[in-house]
Amino acid sequence: MGSWAWGFITDFFTYETTKSVVVKSWSVGIINRIVQLLIIAYFVGWVFIHEKAYQEVDTGIESSVMTKVKGFGYHQNRVMDVADYVFPQQGAGVFCIMTKLIITENQFQGRCAETEFGTFWLLTLLHSLSHTPGIITGVCLKVYNKTGQCEIEGWCPAENDNVKIKPMLDVNNFTIFIKNSIRFPLFNVTRGNFPTTMTSAEIRNCKFHPENNPFCPIFRVGDVLNYTGQSVEGLAAKGGEIGINIQWKCNLDLNIEKCVPQYSFTRLDKPFEKNAVSKGYNFRFAKYFKTENGTEYRTLHKAFAIRFDVMVTGNAGKFNTIPTLINLVAAFTSIGLGAVLCDVILLNFLKGADQYKAKKFEEVMSFAQIEASLAQSPGSQLSLKRGMKSSYDSGALSLDTTDQTI
Repeated sequence: MGSWAWGFITDFFTYETTKSVVVKSWSVGIINRIVQLLIIAYFVGWVFIHEKAYQEVDTGIESSVMTKVKGFGYHQNRVMDVADYVFPQQGAGVFCIMTKLIITENQFQGRCAETEFGTFWLLTLLHSLSHTPGIITGVCLKVYNKTGQCEIEGWCPAENDNVKIKPMLDVNNFTIFIKNSIRFPLFNVTRGNFPTTMTSAEIRNCKFHPENNPFCPIFRVGDVLNYTGQSVEGLAAKGGEIGINIQWKCNLDLNIEKCVPQYSFTRLDKPFEKNAVSKGYNFRFAKYFKTENGTEYRTLHKAFAIRFDVMVTGNAGKFNTIPTLINLVAAFTSIGLGAVLCDVILLNFLKGADQYKAKKFEEVMSFAQIEASLAQSPGSQLSLKRGMKSSYDSGALSLDTTDQTI
């Protein structure tokens, strides 16, 4: 029992190593080094330098956006200010600047004429449609000596959105103030989209430019549209949707002052730009009043507007030991791929492949075969100690050979 335990202990603490075969071949050697250099260049250049795989990354950005629009414009012989053309007025991350307004005044509940049709069956068909300004009653009215106008029940008179109204092109010179604050909770880092050292006078007098003034929070509407390849003249009549993306990519291993936003602009409704149906952006709202006798009436507004969506994205990274070690191990392991590729070439495509195989792979006889071989060769100087077992690590035999005197 004691000898068995001692044998187990000696086998357990036996060290084993692989057999190395040195192949002096220019072609295989060059391929091996090229593959290794490519793998090292990939991990150093892309993984560590470009992707910064040595960093811990926080993608859970917390953000707050406040906006404010300023400017005056003329529309239908009226001077429009911020309270007239910005919706909603709270200054959120999504807001609209109205460019055209169709007003239908003094609407009362009742029945009146709507769309013009010539036959009664068309009136019945329209009864199920939802785009009419009221409920179709099925009666064909004679209005202004013309027949074929459907009667509706709802707010009268009905809205006429086919009127020609000149849009407010002064929108081009309006300005948008964007105040964005962000926080990366993993690192407890907070930043704002303009320097805290900027004075109110500097903010009032600056205009954003991606190269000359990238940290100014004041954006001219005409410039924003130009960055997207659009113009006020092209959007004012039907409206549209513009995206302002604020991207934060912060390397916290550097100075925190280098954590600054990058702005990009795009037209969000571009896939529907050339559609004949539901083109642009518009919405309706109403203001309600009462007559002296308590009858309710309203003024209906159909607003065509440019909608702005301020979107905030980003991530922050900082050095951390764990991802660094994981990627270093992956890099060193991947270098072994060069040896695998060279083995495939060496053992299958070069001259003398069989000779290389014989040198690389060595067959070891089993314990019984070795014992029988020694028994058949009594003059051999090798003796085998009985009781030795195979290694627990690789299955190779543990042999103890000594010189014997004849």
